[in-house]
Amino acid sequence: MNPAATPTAVQATIEELWVYPVKSCAGIQVRESELTDTGLLYDRAWMVVDTEGEFVSQRELPRMALIQPSFKMGQLMLRAPGMLSLHLALDAAEDPLKVRVWDDAVDAYDMGDVAAQWFSDFLGPDAPANLKRLRLARFDPDVKRPCDPAWTGGREATTQFADGFGLLVTSSASLADLNARLVVAGHEPVDMRRFRPNVVLGGVESHDEDRVGALRIDTLDGAAVIEPVKPCGRCPIPNIDPNTAISSAVVGDTLQTYRQDPRLDGAITFGMNAIVIEGDGQVLRVGQSVRADWRFD
Repeated sequence: MNPAATPTAVQATIEELWVYPVKSCAGIQVRESELTDTGLLYDRAWMVVDTEGEFVSQRELPRMALIQPSFKMGQLMLRAPGMLSLHLALDAAEDPLKVRVWDDAVDAYDMGDVAAQWFSDFLGPDAPANLKRLRLARFDPDVKRPCDPAWTGGREATTQFADGFGLLVTSSASLADLNARLVVAGHEPVDMRRFRPNVVLGGVESHDEDRVGALRIDTLDGAAVIEPVKPCGRCPIPNIDPNTAISSAVVGDTLQTYRQDPRLDGAITFGMNAIVIEGDGQVLRVGQSVRADWRFD
């Protein structure tokens, strides 16, 4: 959509929804998900940490991409190649544990020795010496971890173990644009798993998510409002093939040719970090209509 030619409100739909229970492990594509003040329910509610409580991710341990979560009968189930599945009750938590995600020290709960051994066994053999022993932490729901007020306009917004904001919004058109460029250059297209979004919009043009204000989503019994607030600067994780955990610089190098964002001092961006304005307890569903106004700033 061209803002100059289309001054009316943006009309879109929710095309995909994704939840990532364990930070930096694979996601779950869902048809619906409950919205909470911190994002989608159970999104980044668990996190792998080293013996010092520092979070680890695919940046250090690419094989985290191969850990596939699912929800079944009140449990979080984790599967990985060559491993028996790990079953965790959704409300399980053991000893208090202080962890760190980026610059934030956060109170959490340790998920116990069985979970710790499972992650250490799968990720440890290929890990650096300081990451051979790992533990799994659960976010303490009583903790309020604030999003950066410099990007929220001073409004109070919180998240769990996500990098900095409760939601990530992208569009299928943005991925199609990237894939067209990859194919022209002789490379294979990639899928949306590379970019780890929560909400994927359909019915818009590439990177329209960069240019809109608050997104109003019509739910069955009301509405939810989420607002894109900060471009998502991209680390090397989109270069990691989610099927093999093998990294190639092709995706990042291609984005570098057209997605250097002056809002982040030239960093490459794809998608927008968003906060929850209203709608705690509303259920987002694939196919719901989304309305927004263009942002001119």
